[in-house]
Amino acid sequence: MLRKSIRNALAAFGALALMSGAAAAQSKVTIAIGGAGCLCYLPTVLAERLGEYKKAGVNVEMIDFKGGSQALQAVIGGSADVVSGYFDHCVNLAPKGQALEAFVVYDRYPGLTLVVSPKQTGKINSVKDLKDKRVGVSAPGSSTDFFLKFLLSKNGVDPNSIGVIGIGLAATAIAAMEQGSVDAAVMLDPAVTLLQGKNKDLKILSDTRTQKDTLDVFGGEYPGGALYTKSAWIAKNPKETQALTNAIVATLKWIHSHTPEEIMAKMPDELIGPDKALYLAALKNTLPMYSTTGRMDPKGAQAVLDVFSQSSPEVKNAKIDLSKTYTNKFVDVAQGTR
Repeated sequence: MLRKSIRNALAAFGALALMSGAAAAQSKVTIAIGGAGCLCYLPTVLAERLGEYKKAGVNVEMIDFKGGSQALQAVIGGSADVVSGYFDHCVNLAPKGQALEAFVVYDRYPGLTLVVSPKQTGKINSVKDLKDKRVGVSAPGSSTDFFLKFLLSKNGVDPNSIGVIGIGLAATAIAAMEQGSVDAAVMLDPAVTLLQGKNKDLKILSDTRTQKDTLDVFGGEYPGGALYTKSAWIAKNPKETQALTNAIVATLKWIHSHTPEEIMAKMPDELIGPDKALYLAALKNTLPMYSTTGRMDPKGAQAVLDVFSQSSPEVKNAKIDLSKTYTNKFVDVAQGTR
C-alpha cells in the first residue's frame, strides 16, 4: 500500500511538474527503503511529505522493502539508485569489493531491540537462553541480523545454534511474536511499543533506542539509518546527492523544531496504523535517536567497524579504509560550513 500511495503521489506531482519548466527539469532518483513503517526510517518518508525533495530540486520515487538487505540488493542490482538503510552495510560489504558510501546520516543510534515473545515470558531471561531457539529478524543479512549475531557472540552463544527467521519489521513482526512462530526477535519502533502496549510484561533483552543503552551495548555511539549508495553513483551524480542531503538535513531540523504530534500529523495513515496513541508513544521514544546535523561521527563509524571485526573474520582481516565508506562533504554544504 505504501509503495502504491507514494507512487501515486509522485505521479500526481509529476503531472504538476510538467506545468513548470523548473520542476520539469528535476532529476529523478529512486530510493529503496528497508521497511518504511519503521520509525528508524521516518526522516526519509517525512522529507517527501514535507516537500523537501521537491524544494531541493529532485523528484524521488520510494520503493518499500521488508528489510535493509533487500533494499541494498535493489541498488546493487541497479533497480534503485540510493538505499535508505543502515550504514553498517557499507562496512560489511567493503571486503567483498562493493564500494558503498553513506552521504547523510539521520539516526545517531540504531534503535534495535532484542525482544522475547510474549509466549516465552519467564522462559527466556537472557541472551544465553536463546540457544536452540527461533529468533526473528527483518530479513536474513539485514542490520537486525547483524545485531543479533553480535549480541549472541558477545554473550558466548554460537550464532549457528539458533534458527534465524525473516519476519519483517511492522505488523508481520508483531504477528510472529504474538503467535509464537518465533521465540524472540530483533524489532524496532513502532512495532516494539505497539507490542509492549498489548503485553505490559514484555521482556526486552537489549535496547539501543537511547544513548545510554547504545553505549552499554556497543561501547560508543553507533550510527543507524543513512542514505547511502555506490561511490560511483555519487561521483556521477553530485547534484542529486547534494539535493537528497539538503532535503534530509532540512527535515532533521524540522523534526527537532516540532512536537511529536506535529510530526505524526505529517506521516501517512497507513504507516501510523489504527492505534495513534501507541504510535505517538513510539515516536516519542524514537525522537532522541534522530541526528541533529546529518553528519557521520568518525568514532561512530569506527564503532561499526569494531563490532563487525568481532563477528566477521572477513571484515577483521580486510583492513578497511573507513574514510571511503562515508563522506560529510555534502552535509557540510547543506549546513553552510563548506
